Amino acid sequence: MSDAVILSACRTAIGTSFKGALRDTHATELSVPVVAEAVLRSGIAPESFDDIVLAESLYGGGVLARYTALEVGMRGVPGVAVNRHCAGGLTSVMVSAANLRGGFDEAIVAGGVQSSSTAPGLVQRLDGTVEWRSESHRPTSDAPAHDMSITVGWNAARQAGITREDMDAWAYRSHVRAVAATSAGQFTDEIVPLKITTSDGSISTFDVDEHPRSNTSVERLAGLRVLHPEIEGFSITAGNSSGINDAAAAVAVASSDLASRLGLTPLAVVRGWAAVGVEPGETGTAAVAAIRKALQRTSLSPGEIDLWEINEAFASVPIAAVRALDLDEDRVNPWGSGCSLGHPVAASGTRMLTTLSHELARRGRGIAVAAMCAGGGMAAAVIIEAI
Repeated sequence: MSDAVILSACRTAIGTSFKGALRDTHATELSVPVVAEAVLRSGIAPESFDDIVLAESLYGGGVLARYTALEVGMRGVPGVAVNRHCAGGLTSVMVSAANLRGGFDEAIVAGGVQSSSTAPGLVQRLDGTVEWRSESHRPTSDAPAHDMSITVGWNAARQAGITREDMDAWAYRSHVRAVAATSAGQFTDEIVPLKITTSDGSISTFDVDEHPRSNTSVERLAGLRVLHPEIEGFSITAGNSSGINDAAAAVAVASSDLASRLGLTPLAVVRGWAAVGVEPGETGTAAVAAIRKALQRTSLSPGEIDLWEINEAFASVPIAAVRALDLDEDRVNPWGSGCSLGHPVAASGTRMLTTLSHELARRGRGIAVAAMCAGGGMAAAVIIEAI
């Protein structure tokens, strides 16, 4: 059986929704340049790709993958939309790797796109036309469908015994690490510069993540108001939560047989993956179950993993995972995550794999895991290894 290998991986810089550089940039304007660059870097002819699999979330229909295929000249390549909420960007790679390992396809572009700034609103006629958003699960008092600060962040904190101070300290570290990584050029090779038209009509280049804050501090984070002061002991704030963000990310994955025939050098190989479902109120700790399942499938232990990306939907999520799996914090989110870099929902999973793939290639060795929870009581994890 052929392996699934990552030949290229790239992303846009991450924008802050509604007020950042990408506030007027549509999802298609994010996906097209990233997919085109992933194809170019792969060394495979565009017409040789079998499919494009792009995650999207809360868009209400359409297939961005097929639109993108047409725009980049891959007219004979179909497309499919994947939605597993926050874990969509990981799922696109999982689905693609399965097709490659099964021998059905030889080359696929997988990724995710999120433009919260420009996502269309939906309406539903109830007692009149009202704004409507689909629910990930039937809401309950302990797990509201539209308030993840309770369903994910607060529940995870309570279940794992995590304090406000723990979360603020983690969020501060996330910003420090993201700012340091940016200054060191950690993300330069993976970011595709975008040409953005500004409000005055001029053209600027957007190529640096704008969400990390160099001026934050533990004291500033501690001074933020909790999101639900009416709930006794509530500890989730805007500071220890992820941002709302815009971005796109894509990886070119291929069968190891095709890469060998073409003389291509992969960044990494996809070792394994897993997705799980849990009760919606346990969403914040679901990443632990996904990681355990993926490790079991690949006969690996946590101690054999060199790098971890566990998405900071809320700071309580990675903290809970670190405690449950007894992980070395220095290996977890070493360049920041959702609290600092931001969380462009459908793109986050592929963004994580992009960063990990480049780092593994630089090191020339190692195994990495990308994992995240997802709305409705879901989670996914993908394991990759340097070649």
